[in-house]
Amino acid sequence: MNEHPTNGLDDVVHQRVRLGILAVTKEARQVEFTFLRSTLGLTAGNLSQHLAVLEKAGLVTIDKGYEGKRARTWIQLTKAGKKALSEEIAALKALIQQLEGTGGGVGPGPAAAPAPG
Repeated sequence: MNEHPTNGLDDVVHQRVRLGILAVTKEARQVEFTFLRSTLGLTAGNLSQHLAVLEKAGLVTIDKGYEGKRARTWIQLTKAGKKALSEEIAALKALIQQLEGTGGGVGPGPAAAPAPG
């Protein structure tokens, strides 16, 4: 029996904000903290918490420095982060294909039949 596509989703990556962080960051060589915060509509504290999870998992690097006299924080995807995002997208595509009936994967069996009602 084939594994259901949702089993391929990564809990660290799949969370909405973290998926957004990875997606926005992939679009640029590096992204600045305030840009991410405003793009994703987050508070600084909320973004910091999610970045800490991604950094601990080795999916992003966080570099602090200065631009002129202003402190800045830049975020970059690591090689592992790029791979994790790519795998998440592949798992989501497989799930969509299955739900749209184009995947040829596991289909509903007797256990998936609706309950009489």
